[in-house]
Parts: sequence; structure tokens; C-alpha cells
Amino acid sequence: MKKNKSILLSTPYILWMLIFTLIPLGVVGYYALTDPETGVFTWGNIRDLWLFAPTLGISVWYSLVSALICLLLGYPVAYYIAHRGATAQKILYMLVMLPMCMSFLLRTLAWVGLLETNGIINQFLNALGIRSLNMIGTPGAVILGMVYNYLPYMILPLYAIIVKIDSRLIEAAEDLGCTPVQVFSRVVLPLSMPGILSGITMVFVPAVSTFYISQKLGGTDTMLIGDVIERQFKSAGNPNLGAALSLVLMLLVFVCTGIMNRFGSDEEGGVVV
Repeated sequence: MKKNKSILLSTPYILWMLIFTLIPLGVVGYYALTDPETGVFTWGNIRDLWLFAPTLGISVWYSLVSALICLLLGYPVAYYIAHRGATAQKILYMLVMLPMCMSFLLRTLAWVGLLETNGIINQFLNALGIRSLNMIGTPGAVILGMVYNYLPYMILPLYAIIVKIDSRLIEAAEDLGCTPVQVFSRVVLPLSMPGILSGITMVFVPAVSTFYISQKLGGTDTMLIGDVIERQFKSAGNPNLGAALSLVLMLLVFVCTGIMNRFGSDEEGGVVV
């Protein structure tokens, strides 16, 4: 009876996964392994992927740099929030979440207004007698857009793991004569590694597949793998090749998720997500 009840309760979740996850993955796999004209099985789309290896490399590089910057910015913020009072934690946590309630497109367009040649930042610099800076259409602007949009994905898992660190361990390290730097490097940092790994994964995965940020903040020569996939499905009219590229990104996501699950478990065996 209990087994039948469990199956009944899990049916909506199974149907959801089947309709919105497994079937779309199957469609992507079908297009990736078929000829766009004849529809027969072929490895041609997979063989053509090497043409986009430099673009994939740039996308991975930008995503890794963005994840590192998010870690350097997000760790102190998460550490600060985790060591505030209960009320302050709730307020600060809400402030971190607040930008995520706004449209991703609007957040990116806001940076266009800030960074463009006649934007707010350059107008302010001109008022101070400083000539305009060329900020829009550069790799730095793309990375800035990634950091701004995905920084909360770094702060939240870090906060979730840091707030659970037993304060008695820190007190014990201080009683044994450890300096604040030693307490952080020998106690806090190792215990927060699951949150660090989860945060890096949660920033890297969406950043490596992004395309809107590079289109609005990057230059004409800034082409990421997400832009290539969008172009294959729209202007290039080759959804089969786009599906093959999407398949590569999915495999990359699976690898990142596997690494997070393998090395990002906390002491109780759970994964910080």
C-alpha cells in the first residue's frame, strides 16, 4: 500500500520530467544526429563541431573568469551575511535576491545605458573633465555583465554553507593559538569548499551558454557559443548543427554537475545547490 502511494505521489514529477526534460533532450539528440536535408542518420554535424572549437574555448574562458570574479566578490559578502544577526541576515539575503526578481534582459540593458559612449558613466566622467572611456563592446563589458547577472548564484550557496559552520570549531582554533588568518585558512575555508564548488558551478553553467549579454555588451567580434547556437537556429537555418552544439553544452553541464555532486557534498552527504 505504501509503495503504491509513493508511486502515485511521484507520478506528477515523473510526467513533468518526461514532458519537459527527457522528450526535449531526445529531440535535440535526434536533430544533432540527422542530416538537415534528408533526415537520415549522420555524424556530419558532430564532425563539424571542431570548426567552433575556438568559440567554445572563448566561452569557457569568459565563464571561468566570471566565476572567479564572482567568487572573489561573493565570498566576503556571504561571510558577512552569515555572521550577522537573524534579522540582518534576512534583510541582506533579500537584498541579494532582489535583482533576480527583475528581468534578466532589463538588467543587461541597464548596463548598456551605463557603459555606452554617451552613457551615464561617461557623462559623469565628462562632467569631471575626464574624456569618455571605451567600455561598451569590449570583452571586459561582457564579463562585467556576466558577473553582475550571476553574482547571486555565487553568494547564495556560499552563505548556505558558511552559516552552518560550527562556531565551536573556530573558538577551538583560536584557543589553540591560531591567528585570524590561520583560522580562516585552516578552518573556515576548507569547510566552505562545498559552497565554493557549488557557486562556481552555478555561475559557470549559465555563463558558458549565455548569448544575450555578449550581443548587447560585446562588440561585433565578440561571439560566444550561445550566439552561434542562436544563429544556427535562426539566421543560418541549420538547426541540426545548432542541436549538435547544444548537445556539447549539455554534456559540459552534466560534467560540471557530476563534479559538484562528487566533490561538493557536505558532511551529511547533501549537496549545496
